[in-house]
Amino acid sequence: MKEKIILSILMVVEFIIILLINFYPSNNNSIIFNKEKINTVSNNNLSMMLETDYDSNQYELTTSNEWPTEGYIFNAEMSACKNGSKVAWDETTNRVLVYSGNVDSCYIYFDKEPNAIALADYIKNTVYTGADGENDLYYHDGIGSYTNASEEAADDSYRYAGANPNNYVCFGSDEVICPTDNLYRIIGLFGSNVKLLKYDYVTTMQLGIDGAFYSNYLATGYSTSYYKGQNAIDQIGIYYWNNATSNNIWSESNLNLVNLNANYLNYLNEINTNWVNMIETVNWVVGGSTVANLATVNSKKTAYNNEIVNSSGNTLYNTKIGMMYVSDYYYAASPTYWNYPGYNTNGVDYRAASSNNWMYMGLYDWTITRGSDNTINAFCLDNTGYVYYDYLGVSGDYAAIRPAFYLKSNVAISEGDGSINLPYRLSMQ
Repeated sequence: MKEKIILSILMVVEFIIILLINFYPSNNNSIIFNKEKINTVSNNNLSMMLETDYDSNQYELTTSNEWPTEGYIFNAEMSACKNGSKVAWDETTNRVLVYSGNVDSCYIYFDKEPNAIALADYIKNTVYTGADGENDLYYHDGIGSYTNASEEAADDSYRYAGANPNNYVCFGSDEVICPTDNLYRIIGLFGSNVKLLKYDYVTTMQLGIDGAFYSNYLATGYSTSYYKGQNAIDQIGIYYWNNATSNNIWSESNLNLVNLNANYLNYLNEINTNWVNMIETVNWVVGGSTVANLATVNSKKTAYNNEIVNSSGNTLYNTKIGMMYVSDYYYAASPTYWNYPGYNTNGVDYRAASSNNWMYMGLYDWTITRGSDNTINAFCLDNTGYVYYDYLGVSGDYAAIRPAFYLKSNVAISEGDGSINLPYRLSMQ
């Protein structure tokens, strides 16, 4: 009888030794078990499931013997064991902890992080569901079936439209709560590049008080009763479109050369060079149009074509930072208003259109679009939201500025849902 007991003890000791040899961690990616409960799962009973694509909810079994340390997030809700053993993720050591007092079979699930997905692909394949208007995103392929779809730009862009879509991006900050001054909004996807517009107006600290600077906004005496942002009015700068030559030629503009593509880039660069590296250098088509084509036309598609596609005397300027086009502003409104004439011929119409346009912020606002029927004018937004020709020319009128730029195609999202409280966070693939 004693021999049987001794034999049984030896067998248990041998079993414990085998467990320790096989399952005690040898590196930071090994499986860790509760040291007080050695009788636990074996590798043959532990299955690691990896999500195939971000937000696909499809998982595949992997034969890897190391836990993923990048590109995946442990899914605590789905990870479980058949006989009740507990599993957890140790963020300090990047290892799975399995707590068990019995032999068990466990499935460990990992979700793919969104930073493995290019922002452009995410917008095109996830935010856009195939139905125009869902998530306030519209595919401008020229064949939509919704109200005023015939007004689409037909440039295969994906554009956000409506009063307040979830198109917020935190750019230039890694703080847990994104500062308001680092909030941008996605105009849309153009080719493989996502185009951003600063949410609020830039301050004199960001654009400088040289170049095309006129004064701070408060000093102008302009009404601020419609302002929707949060910056101090006396810190928001207002600028001439071009006070260098008095011509509406963007390549000569001090606003372009000094304030946007020198001072503002330096401001971003001082935060972190990674932010500037995310911005694509592109050929900005700084075309022109007439008041009849932009400010009073019924068709937004005609406005887009005259401004971008068929603009007479258009010019190209290769740089990083620009501003919004008039057509960007038009298409940011709910499609219901795409056939309204320029927002400026009927008080009820343009106020309704402005109220349903996420791009409207309530101050006088420059666009990059210049006049094609003369050499001195460009287009502005009035503080009530209508589009107009600047009255005194590019070196006589002044307005606030919101920089716009295109992100490189390999910029990806790392987290966020696009809301103002959880804006998209960016990384480079």
